[in-house]
Amino acid sequence: MKTADLVDAFGDDVSFCDLPFIKLGQKKMFSGEIETVKCFEDNALLKAELQKPGLGRVMVVDGGGSMRLALLGDQIALILKQNDWAGIVINGSVRDSAEIDTMDVAVFCRAVSPKKSSKDGVGKVSVPVSFGNVTFRPGDNLYGDSDGILVAAKRLDAERG
Repeated sequence: MKTADLVDAFGDDVSFCDLPFIKLGQKKMFSGEIETVKCFEDNALLKAELQKPGLGRVMVVDGGGSMRLALLGDQIALILKQNDWAGIVINGSVRDSAEIDTMDVAVFCRAVSPKKSSKDGVGKVSVPVSFGNVTFRPGDNLYGDSDGILVAAKRLDAERG
């Protein structure tokens, strides 16, 4: 179900992330249970989490909005796809954007940068993160498409509305 239709059907039961995102990848719509990583210009924890089975979940990354260093590139995007993650939303930057855009993935990011992040493993996993006037909590549900990103506390039933 499109995010516009979900807003119409569920109103106050969904929260809209009001940040502009760059949308990359061939997968245009995605949804799933949220998992989170909070990291700033360091993608070691993110890579480690994406190497775990995604089980159709959506990874939400709070990179502090940094546009300086990329948290995801084509190699980690391939890991995302191989491990059955539905998609990824990054409040930060990615690199290898042309390659990622040809892949069967859904990547939403704030910016692109050619520079790699550090690999120190600094950050937190499975914690609530907030950006774009939304709090993303592990276990909540995320819906994304070309119109934007919505979050709901429970899985939305497409039959309602």
